[in-house]
Amino acid sequence: MQIHIRVDTGEGPQVVTTTLWTIMQWERRNKGQKASNLAQGIGAEDLAYLAYEASKAAGITVPAVFDDYAKRIVTLDVVGQDDTNPTPPEPTHEA
Repeated sequence: MQIHIRVDTGEGPQVVTTTLWTIMQWERRNKGQKASNLAQGIGAEDLAYLAYEASKAAGITVPAVFDDYAKRIVTLDVVGQDDTNPTPPEPTHEA
C-alpha cells in the first residue's frame, strides 16, 4: 500500500509517498498495530508520522524529532493511495 500525502511545513506543499519502509516504521512506533488497520481510518498523528518518515525517505530535510516536525505542519492531506499489492500472487497449478 502506498499513500500519497501532501504536506506543507511552511515552506510550500510537497507530495510524499509512503513505502514499505515507512509503513514498517509506523508499525514499529505503534507496537501491535498493523498496516491493515490504516484501512479502518487514519488519525492526524498517524498521517503526520507517515509524512515525516516518507519525507526522510525522499531525502527531504526534517527535524530530528518527530514532534518538532509535527509542530511545523500547516496543512496535511491524503491526495491518493495505491492499494495494489506489489507482489503478484503465487501461480496456481492446475491438474
